[in-house]
Order: sequence, then C-alpha cells, then structure tokens
Amino acid sequence: MQPATLAEKVTEADSVRRWRLGELVRAGYAPWDALVLSRRHDVDLHLAVKLLEDGCPAGTAMRILC
Repeated sequence: MQPATLAEKVTEADSVRRWRLGELVRAGYAPWDALVLSRRHDVDLHLAVKLLEDGCPAGTAMRILC
C-alpha cells in the first residue's frame, strides 16, 4: 500500500489528524513522515512547519521532533 493511501485510510475517521497530516505534507514532509508526526500530539505542528520554512532538511527535522 502506498504511503498516501495508507495515510488516507488511517486518518479518515479523525479530522484533526487528517488536518495535521495535510498541513505537514503541504509544509514539505514526505507522506510517511507526515503520517508519523500527525499522530504525535506532543509534536508542535507550528514548530514542525517552521523548521522546514527555515531551511531545515526534513530528515533533520524528524530527528529533532521525534
């Protein structure tokens, strides 16, 4: 199953997680990384987005956030 298809299936019943997932993908995270981050309520969404906006590579941002 493709990450995007899995993401849709996992988040279809949870509107907040679906919204977080969309924001993270729009910010530049790969679908799988966005799916992981979307379920982590201890991860600040605004910080996750800002890291990429400030030029942090997504892999590095993932290590910082997780």
